[in-house]
Amino acid sequence: MSNIKNNIEEIQKDIKDYSIYPEKVKFIAVTKYVDAEVMNSILDCGVKVFGENKAQVIKEKYEKYLSEGRKDIEWHFIGNLQKNKVKYIAPFVKLIHSVNKLSLAQEIDKRALQNNRVIDVLLEINIAGEESKEGYELEELYKELPQLLELKNINIIGLMTMAPFVDDETLVRGVFRRLREIKDELNKKTFNGKLTELSMGMTNDYKIALEEGATIIRVGRKIYQ
Repeated sequence: MSNIKNNIEEIQKDIKDYSIYPEKVKFIAVTKYVDAEVMNSILDCGVKVFGENKAQVIKEKYEKYLSEGRKDIEWHFIGNLQKNKVKYIAPFVKLIHSVNKLSLAQEIDKRALQNNRVIDVLLEINIAGEESKEGYELEELYKELPQLLELKNINIIGLMTMAPFVDDETLVRGVFRRLREIKDELNKKTFNGKLTELSMGMTNDYKIALEEGATIIRVGRKIYQ
């Protein structure tokens, strides 16, 4: 527990030290490999935003905490989401980070309507063009954008990306900077300033992401080391 507490305090200090607007930054504890005991330790440190990448798992954890009266936890879906799994998370998920195709957005919109909700989402963009990663190519995003904007039960509030897992800080920084530039371009051309969130940065690169304007960082490994 003391390690977790110290690590979380370090992450929170890094947000203040590295972010260009620390008051806007949300720190998501990635809990995809940990059990309730560890998650309770994170909650005890005041962190109430959890990120998961498997629909059935996040549903089970949500239901467990709800049965214990915990309605104060924010649940974020941060992984690749299959259309047939959207139904599991649509009743409760706070934010889906990984909308990377129109058909997925349409399914989220449909399931949100069934649950009488409007679900906040981020558009995932594969800035570095890595074949191993999901995400829109920019050209495809612009092509699908008019149809995405027609969906009434999703609310596009920002963008998400993952940088290559490399030691080249210049490359990593360039990916994060480009995402911020795309957000600014989209806000100017299409969204009229409605895009406020940039989900970028994980354990190995969140300090760079903060410097480049991240408003959401997704940190797992550093919490538990």
